Amino acid sequence: MDKKEELDKLKREAIEADLPLKSGATQMVFGDGNIGSSLFFLGEAPGFFEDQKGIPFVGRAGKLLNETLEGIGIRRPEIWISNIIYYRPPENRDPSPEEIEAFKIFVDRQIEIIDPKIIVTLGRFSMAKFGSGMKISQVHGKPRWILFNQKKRVLIPMYHPAAALRSTNLLNAFKSDFDNIPKVITKIENMVLESKKGNSEQITLF
Repeated sequence: MDKKEELDKLKREAIEADLPLKSGATQMVFGDGNIGSSLFFLGEAPGFFEDQKGIPFVGRAGKLLNETLEGIGIRRPEIWISNIIYYRPPENRDPSPEEIEAFKIFVDRQIEIIDPKIIVTLGRFSMAKFGSGMKISQVHGKPRWILFNQKKRVLIPMYHPAAALRSTNLLNAFKSDFDNIPKVITKIENMVLESKKGNSEQITLF
């Protein structure tokens, strides 16, 4: 199967699964974007507008995300974007650890299928998926290597755009942190080129 077929199959399995929050939601919000992208943005949970449209990040937070992406020369359709929870929690409350764990198998598989080089987490809950003990106030915007599905990838933790909308300081940090993304992309591309040339010298990413 190709990526699209694999994602369609995974989505059907998720829809049919007895997952938490399903009964109170309008529909599943699975993921959206370019299945061939090297950039995977991972948020927290759908909100009201996402629940209505079935697409992640289409409300005010999504608008800010789109504008910030365009500011660094990336269009929204060029990325893949999803959440760690596929159904809207009541009153947009935080997802519980049990809910996050229930969706984990589908989230992990979605990342495996897309197979990104860079994972950008939006908010502390999606950041926590890739390591405990991190504080978003200390690590936001700072790329780091992670091992996921036996592959080295780059993780860039970011503030959630909804949080950025509530604070001028966080908004400034959110926009500034996005400036790192093109730099990381360029360094990864250089690493690939050097690897193809047979250069054994390690290129420092950070």
